[in-house]
Amino acid sequence: IINGFKSCAVYTVVTGQDESFSSITGLNDSGKSNILDAICFVLGTQNLEDLICDCAEVVVIKASVIIVLHNWEAKESPIGFEEYATISMIRNVVLGGTSKYLINGHRAHQ
Repeated sequence: IINGFKSCAVYTVVTGQDESFSSITGLNDSGKSNILDAICFVLGTQNLEDLICDCAEVVVIKASVIIVLHNWEAKESPIGFEEYATISMIRNVVLGGTSKYLINGHRAHQ
Protein backbone atom coordinates (compact mmCIF):
# COMPACT_ATOMS: atom_id res chain seq x y z
CA ILE A 1 0.00 0.00 0.00
CA ILE A 2 1.52 3.30 -1.09
CA ASN A 3 0.09 6.71 -0.14
CA GLY A 4 1.63 10.13 -0.84
CA PHE A 5 4.81 8.54 -2.09
CA LYS A 6 6.42 9.76 -5.33
CA SER A 7 3.92 9.26 -8.18
CA CYS A 8 1.33 7.67 -5.85
CA ALA A 9 -0.19 10.82 -4.38
CA VAL A 10 -3.36 8.92 -3.48
CA TYR A 11 -3.89 5.60 -1.67
CA THR A 12 -2.63 2.86 -4.02
CA VAL A 13 -2.65 -0.90 -3.47
CA VAL A 14 -0.14 -2.90 -5.51
CA THR A 15 -1.53 -6.40 -6.09
CA GLY A 16 -1.31 -9.28 -8.52
CA GLN A 17 2.00 -10.84 -7.54
CA ASP A 18 2.32 -14.60 -7.33
CA GLU A 19 4.67 -16.69 -5.18
CA SER A 20 7.42 -16.58 -7.81
CA PHE A 21 7.14 -12.82 -8.47
CA SER A 22 10.54 -11.58 -9.53
CA SER A 23 10.13 -8.70 -11.98
CA ILE A 24 8.32 -5.43 -12.53
CA THR A 25 7.44 -4.50 -16.10
CA GLY A 26 5.55 -1.63 -17.69
CA LEU A 27 5.65 1.34 -19.99
CA ASN A 28 8.03 4.25 -19.50
CA ASP A 29 6.95 6.49 -16.60
CA SER A 30 4.42 3.93 -15.35
CA GLY A 31 5.94 3.84 -11.84
CA LYS A 32 8.10 0.71 -11.91
CA SER A 33 11.02 2.27 -10.06
CA ASN A 34 8.63 3.91 -7.59
CA ILE A 35 7.65 0.46 -6.30
CA LEU A 36 11.30 -0.34 -5.60
CA ASP A 37 11.79 3.10 -4.03
CA ALA A 38 8.77 2.41 -1.79
CA ILE A 39 10.46 -0.76 -0.54
CA CYS A 40 13.65 1.21 0.22
CA PHE A 41 11.54 3.88 1.96
CA VAL A 42 9.79 1.46 4.32
CA LEU A 43 13.16 -0.13 5.13
CA GLY A 44 14.65 3.23 6.15
CA THR A 45 15.90 5.41 3.29
CA GLN A 46 16.85 8.83 4.70
CA ASN A 47 16.50 11.28 1.75
CA LEU A 48 12.77 11.97 2.12
CA GLU A 49 12.47 15.05 -0.11
CA ASP A 50 13.25 12.92 -3.17
CA LEU A 51 10.63 10.34 -2.26
CA ILE A 52 7.50 12.19 -1.11
CA CYS A 53 5.20 13.06 -4.02
CA ASP A 54 5.83 16.54 -5.41
CA CYS A 55 2.96 16.49 -7.91
CA ALA A 56 1.78 19.92 -9.03
CA GLU A 57 -1.88 18.92 -8.95
CA VAL A 58 -1.87 17.52 -5.39
CA VAL A 59 -0.22 18.98 -2.28
CA VAL A 60 1.29 16.11 -0.28
CA ILE A 61 2.96 16.71 3.08
CA LYS A 62 2.99 13.14 4.37
CA ALA A 63 3.67 9.70 2.98
CA SER A 64 3.22 6.12 4.08
CA VAL A 65 4.17 2.74 2.73
CA ILE A 66 3.00 -0.63 4.03
CA ILE A 67 4.63 -3.88 2.97
CA VAL A 68 2.94 -7.15 3.93
CA LEU A 69 5.05 -10.30 3.63
CA HIS A 70 3.63 -13.82 3.70
CA ASN A 71 5.18 -15.83 6.52
CA TRP A 72 3.85 -19.30 5.81
CA GLU A 73 6.89 -21.40 6.71
CA ALA A 74 7.69 -21.08 10.42
CA LYS A 75 11.15 -22.66 10.01
CA GLU A 76 12.16 -19.79 7.68
CA SER A 77 10.56 -17.03 9.77
CA PRO A 78 12.53 -14.32 11.54
CA ILE A 79 13.07 -15.12 15.22
CA GLY A 80 10.01 -14.07 17.22
CA PHE A 81 7.67 -14.05 14.21
CA GLU A 82 7.13 -17.80 13.77
CA GLU A 83 3.46 -17.68 14.83
CA TYR A 84 2.45 -14.88 12.43
CA ALA A 85 0.94 -15.70 9.01
CA THR A 86 2.04 -12.29 7.72
CA ILE A 87 4.60 -9.67 8.72
CA SER A 88 3.67 -6.04 8.06
CA MET A 89 6.19 -3.21 7.95
CA ILE A 90 4.85 0.36 7.97
CA ARG A 91 6.60 3.70 7.69
CA ASN A 92 4.73 6.98 8.07
CA VAL A 93 6.47 10.32 7.63
CA VAL A 94 5.50 14.00 7.52
CA LEU A 95 7.62 16.22 5.26
CA GLY A 96 10.11 18.03 7.49
CA GLY A 97 9.14 15.86 10.44
CA THR A 98 9.90 12.49 11.90
CA SER A 99 9.34 8.96 10.72
CA LYS A 100 7.24 6.38 12.53
CA TYR A 101 8.00 2.69 11.98
CA LEU A 102 5.68 -0.18 12.87
CA ILE A 103 6.24 -3.92 12.58
CA ASN A 104 3.04 -5.95 12.95
CA GLY A 105 1.45 -2.91 14.57
CA HIS A 106 4.18 -2.43 17.19
CA ARG A 107 6.39 0.66 17.26
CA ALA A 108 9.91 -0.04 15.99
CA HIS A 109 13.13 1.93 15.63
CA GLN A 110 14.98 2.23 12.36
